[in-house]
Amino acid sequence: MEFTRTEAMELLHRYIKNEKMLLHCYASEAVLKALAKRLGQNEEKWGLAGLLHDIDVEVTHANPKTHGPEAANLLKDYTIDPEIIDAICMHNEMATGKDRTTVFQHALAAGETITGLIFATTYVYPDRKLASVKTKSVVKRMKEKAFAASVNRETIMECEKIGIPISEFADLAIQSMLPISETLGL
Repeated sequence: MEFTRTEAMELLHRYIKNEKMLLHCYASEAVLKALAKRLGQNEEKWGLAGLLHDIDVEVTHANPKTHGPEAANLLKDYTIDPEIIDAICMHNEMATGKDRTTVFQHALAAGETITGLIFATTYVYPDRKLASVKTKSVVKRMKEKAFAASVNRETIMECEKIGIPISEFADLAIQSMLPISETLGL
């Protein structure tokens, strides 16, 4: 029996209490589903990876040495596709000591990371609305290292490793988050 989104949401809410982190996970789910569609992959599978990728963040206190592998440990007893668990584990390659190699791994890492840049870009707009954010603004912010300094630009640029130029990637991410902008508070 396949692991469902309903089960994923229950699990997510069991482990994550921080509202901003939950919103990040919802945004990541939307971006990963759009990436899957764009790349001809399984949208539900990739969406689950986006939704659950940070499930261990509160357990590990976002420790870069354990975040990712601990998520894999938390998820191993559920009927979750091993590729999902692998991508989740590898979204923080620092903890694994290995480099990302698969399209799924690169997509999750880049997709979840760009959400932070999009949130930050939205917050500097006068109306603080995602609908106002232009793709070129997000791309421009990529070059401003001091802006949203904690957002890893190198990870976002892994979009190119899956054949999507940064401008198209930023637009895809924005467009995928728009339908849930109210949920995201954007």
